[in-house]
Amino acid sequence: MDPATLSRILTAETLAFHIIWATIGVGVPIFICIAEGWGIYKKDPHYILMARRWTRGFVITVAVGVVTGTSIGLMLSLLWPQFMQLVGHLISLPLFLETFAFFFEAIFLGIYLYTWDRFKKPVYHWLTSIPIIIGSSLSAVFITTVNAFMNTPAGFEMTKEGELTNLRPLEAMFNPAAPSKIAHVLSSAYVTCAFLLAAIAAYHLLKGKRNVYFKKAIKLTMVSGLVMALLTAVAGDLSGKFLAEHVPEKLAAAEWHFETQKEAPLILGGYLDENQEVQGAIKIPFALSILGKGHPNAEITGLNEFPEDERPPLYIHYLFDGMVAIGTYLILISALFLILLWRKKKAAWNPWILRGILIGAPLSFAAIEMGWIYAEVGRQPWIIRGIMKVEHAATTADHVGVLLFLFSLLYIALAVIATSVLIRLFRNNSPEQELEERGIIL
Repeated sequence: MDPATLSRILTAETLAFHIIWATIGVGVPIFICIAEGWGIYKKDPHYILMARRWTRGFVITVAVGVVTGTSIGLMLSLLWPQFMQLVGHLISLPLFLETFAFFFEAIFLGIYLYTWDRFKKPVYHWLTSIPIIIGSSLSAVFITTVNAFMNTPAGFEMTKEGELTNLRPLEAMFNPAAPSKIAHVLSSAYVTCAFLLAAIAAYHLLKGKRNVYFKKAIKLTMVSGLVMALLTAVAGDLSGKFLAEHVPEKLAAAEWHFETQKEAPLILGGYLDENQEVQGAIKIPFALSILGKGHPNAEITGLNEFPEDERPPLYIHYLFDGMVAIGTYLILISALFLILLWRKKKAAWNPWILRGILIGAPLSFAAIEMGWIYAEVGRQPWIIRGIMKVEHAATTADHVGVLLFLFSLLYIALAVIATSVLIRLFRNNSPEQELEERGIIL
């Protein structure tokens, strides 16, 4: 394979692996904060213990995220030198701020870890968790603005020779794609971590460990999960409206919408025949016009309006459908659990409901992966939309295949080591034992 193809494969592998740990790094701190704050307010040691245990696991994931995040930084320079040569000096501000946000988070994470029980008033310790949330969320915000810039480049003027002049880094960072992308990234990270933590508790309950700690954990995470899932749906709606206005070819490819028309239907599932006619799909009348422009009579630009060599791959339709289906499932299962908990408390702990919550965790991460593939592949063939194509940005150096092999080994090793450490950390250390060791009798 040529260096450009190998560079794409290695970058995709790195992003796919990194996004797992980055999502945990962004989402878990908010639940640590909620659990400890609620525990202090209710004087409930179970919630405070949740914060302690989640923090221990969180530290391991942060360590892996640092390694994979560093790998991405290396690859920008090693694999995509033409991209960095063209816009590196323009997007360096959010890249620097992302590093600063991480250091900010790391400093307060250290303070949070080593000051348990050192304050007379526990609320002071809880306050140190807030900067962790700010730092982790800002890390996601700043790095997302770089990705948003690649979709809607702004903050410069281009000469006839292809050089960028009159650089405006703040305008580049706060480009048109940034608000909707940031909202979607943050809300999806929060809902994914809500289901991750809920799934851990559901797993233990299904294994027969029916103690109040795990039940409280599911209650807390499912309330948060429903709120975050609904916010993610709102963010998805905003993203659809952004795409219809600024990147219409991506929305058209995702919806197999070939001809510009009003009252455009939303297409779910199906397949394309040899004439590119949609077969076997569910068509929701007017829904694409409403999603794209908020009105059933709105006109949505079709894919045929764009040159064939500038159209995204049509398989992103299935990624879009997958995200919608999973998001709907997460809303329904969390709402069902909470309704049953409110109306019939015993029914909420039915094994099938718990299995539904357990399945929500891998589905959430699958949706995260689909979202990032959709974001990256949906921009093809551009690395910077309308300015530079991927094939022109990649390195021409040999031995990219060697890097692909070595980094693949690194990611396998990190996955095995991190998973093993997390399992060993909690396998023989139950919540009941911890409460007894701390002299707390309930």
